[in-house]
Formats: sequence, C-alpha cells, structure tokens
Amino acid sequence: MAQTRAAQGREADQAAVAALSRDLRPALLRYFERRGVPADEAEDAAQEVFARLSRREGVAAIERLDAYLFETAANVAIDFHRRGVVRLRAAHETYVETAHAPADFSPERLYSGREELGCLLVGLRELPERTRNVFLLARLENMKQAEIARRLGVSVSGVEKHLARAVAHLSKRLGRTP
Repeated sequence: MAQTRAAQGREADQAAVAALSRDLRPALLRYFERRGVPADEAEDAAQEVFARLSRREGVAAIERLDAYLFETAANVAIDFHRRGVVRLRAAHETYVETAHAPADFSPERLYSGREELGCLLVGLRELPERTRNVFLLARLENMKQAEIARRLGVSVSGVEKHLARAVAHLSKRLGRTP
C-alpha cells in the first residue's frame, strides 16, 4: 500500500511537471532570454528547470507551482552565468566551417607545396647575402625594419630597398606578381 501511494505521488509529480512544461515553456524561454541566456542555450536551461522539478518529490503538492518554477529558473540562470565565467564563455570562438575545417592535404596539394618551397629556397639562394638576411629577418623573425637596420648597420631606407628587391625576385621566381 505504501508503494502504491509513492507510485501515485510520482505519477502526480510527473503529470504536474508535464503540464508546466506544456503551459509555461514559452514564458520560461523568454524569461531566460531577458536574463542574458543566449537563445540557442535557453532551451537547454528550460530543460534543466524541468529536470530539477522532476527529480523533486512532492511537486504536485506545491501550492504556487508556477512561482516555484520561476524560482528554480532563477537558480538555473545564476548557475548558467557562473559556469560562463568559469569557462570563459566570452573567449570562445564559434565554429565556422570555412575557417576551422581541416585543411586540404591531398597528394596534389602536398606536391604543389613542396614544389613551391623548392622554388622559394632556390630563389633565396640566388639573392645577395645582405638582401637574403634582410628578408629572413623581416619575414621569418618578424623584426621591425628599424631593428634590422640597427642590427645590420644600414639605414632604414636601405632595409626597405633590400626587402623590395627580395620580394620582387622571389615573386618572379614563384611566377607571381609582387
């Protein structure tokens, strides 16, 4: 008999939560959106509210069930924002297929890349030593032109000219326009 009452209580609780979900879900979604939960995550937050309610015993016996629902929703919204701070949600970047998709590593692409690298290395070897050094310091070491000038004992204008010569020569070698 005690088991029957417990089973009836669980059924009544489940029916109460189902009725709340049916009647108040749209209002709950608006509630979350007004409190800064993004629309794409508001549904998950609403689901969490109903999951918490369904785990609680005696839900059907609560007098103002709608008020209890929104009190639970307030706690879920607070938890959502706390998790966002801990996980640095603002620092996350949304996945974009074109930007984050794996690169094309087809055999043709790899071969083409190796060919270009070979041409670039030959072109670098053809440059005068100072011009090659200026190019490597600027492009591979990311040094500023003034720093390169100080390091090599030339003027900034000289660094600019060496860099322009190197880019023009390598572009020509690779069959591109500078």
